[in-house]
Amino acid sequence: MSNPQAPAQLAKAGASASLEAAHISSLEELERIAKTLRRDIVTMIGRAASGHPGGSLSTVEILTSLFFNVMRHRPSEPKWPDRDRFILSKGHGAPALYSALAETGYFPMEWLSTLRRLGSPLQGHPDMNRVPGVEFSTGSLGQGLSVATGMALAARMDKRDYRVYALLSDGECQEGQTWEAAMFAGHHELDNLTVMVDANGCQLDGFICSILDLDPLPAKWKAFGWHTLEVDGHSISELLAALEEARSTKGVPTAIIAHTIKGKGVSFMENNNEFHGKAPSPEQVARALEELA
Repeated sequence: MSNPQAPAQLAKAGASASLEAAHISSLEELERIAKTLRRDIVTMIGRAASGHPGGSLSTVEILTSLFFNVMRHRPSEPKWPDRDRFILSKGHGAPALYSALAETGYFPMEWLSTLRRLGSPLQGHPDMNRVPGVEFSTGSLGQGLSVATGMALAARMDKRDYRVYALLSDGECQEGQTWEAAMFAGHHELDNLTVMVDANGCQLDGFICSILDLDPLPAKWKAFGWHTLEVDGHSISELLAALEEARSTKGVPTAIIAHTIKGKGVSFMENNNEFHGKAPSPEQVARALEELA
């Protein structure tokens, strides 16, 4: 296995340490990449026989928009000081992040086949000490926005112009720490911070509306001083427009409520909470990949 402590050696052939990741503007190409990420997710979780397919598949267009178009980053130089930061607060969605990182060149594609194996850098939740491109080790829900808020404040204090993006689950918005961080960011007018909520309506034990209803979620973010947008979380064009609006919004942070479908792209996983934390069988993997061809 390649050394995860030597990210400069893991870039795609021909990449330079001074070269930023290519920004892909073609919607057709971005949608093709999204389908590739879905195939990666299904394949690696199926091979591992463990993982969270539902909440990984629902985030694919969000990650595609960020890593392949919006964010300023260098896969060959993961610690570049002026990179934009991304925090996967919903750490159980790690397979989607791993796919995006591998496809952009942070580490070899072969790593994906080692998901959740003993000794692999790619464990069930992302590890910032072992995986190039992972900014913070996440998994305990509710903590990611606090970290992202600190990074955004650090950028201001250091007079750097990088942006910080945090991806939260909607179930995670039931956590009190999320709203403490939201209050802090709004009070300090951190306009270099964007939160994206993967609003797929489900959590571990069932539907959010039955467990602890969040509605009206957009109004809650607005009440904490955030510029708030709602989009179809599977429409790359809507996501890109919202992210551009976030970039141009001054004086307040932005929250993008991305309405998604858990298990998106695989018919028998869509809105099926059985696949929150259950890996597909080999037969189901084959069926899913046929649908994603």
